[in-house]
Amino acid sequence: MPYDRSAAVGFGLNPLDRLSEKRADTAFVESARADPAARFLVFVDEAPLFRMDGGLREPFFNADEVQVLGEALHEVLLGEDATRRPLFALALPSGRVEEIVALTGVEPLDVRTIAMRGLVPPELLGELGAAKSILSWHARHRFCANCGAASRMSNAGWRRDCDACGAQHFPRVDPVVIMLAVDGDRCLLGRQPRFGRGMYSALAGFLEPGETIEDAVRREIGEEAGIRCAEVTYFASQPWPFPASLMIGCFARALDTDVVIDTAELEDARWFTRAEVRQMLTGAHPDELTAPMPYAIAHHLIRAFAEDRMPPG
Repeated sequence: MPYDRSAAVGFGLNPLDRLSEKRADTAFVESARADPAARFLVFVDEAPLFRMDGGLREPFFNADEVQVLGEALHEVLLGEDATRRPLFALALPSGRVEEIVALTGVEPLDVRTIAMRGLVPPELLGELGAAKSILSWHARHRFCANCGAASRMSNAGWRRDCDACGAQHFPRVDPVVIMLAVDGDRCLLGRQPRFGRGMYSALAGFLEPGETIEDAVRREIGEEAGIRCAEVTYFASQPWPFPASLMIGCFARALDTDVVIDTAELEDARWFTRAEVRQMLTGAHPDELTAPMPYAIAHHLIRAFAEDRMPPG
């Protein structure tokens, strides 16, 4: 099966058949859950649980093991893998980590840490990211936004229904543009105060209602660094489960080069040559400046610029 650039980015490879056409079929969902081959990803406080299996971290549990862990707050059918094994994600009540670890010996691992350290294969990272996003949505949307009444899960966990007013609520994804402004052999990078020492990255910001991706790219670069841009080209996207964003990676052609930093957003921003960016990617920059790690789409944008592999504008 061919994949595009997005599949090479952290959380971007998810080969599950999502079975969206089966979600309303209660009998099918119940049958899938009763399937002896069904597997479960279990989360507590937004961290998936792992058990040690022959020295390897194993995130999949069967139905009997899930029952020992306790009753779930939320449970979602994620889909089926290539061998038709159903995969579910479930969230246990908050605050039970110590109890569960003592009872079963499992280990919670933060999803960001898993991605940064490359602890699981890319396809499993995508499944964990999807599970975290949908379970986080349920945790934050227990009440109807229309009337305020308590809502309930439906459609195999992919919808919440309000019995009081009849409203239906679907999981939301927050679109974010993340981009490099390019001026010939230079690209614009910035850093926020929360970044690690010496790290510079692509600029980013949320799309606003009624705004195109291209306009959002130009607006964010202008607001954060004072640079006007012209043509915008799409590069790749990344599902970002913190809690549920879609990072839309782009390049933009700069029309001017005088940087004016929005200090409320950035600590610094400046132009970097391709040679400097290559040094940052390899850890050889003389000022010990670095780029984001490979699990982040910013890394792939920066590497594409460094290797002159940007899509044509």
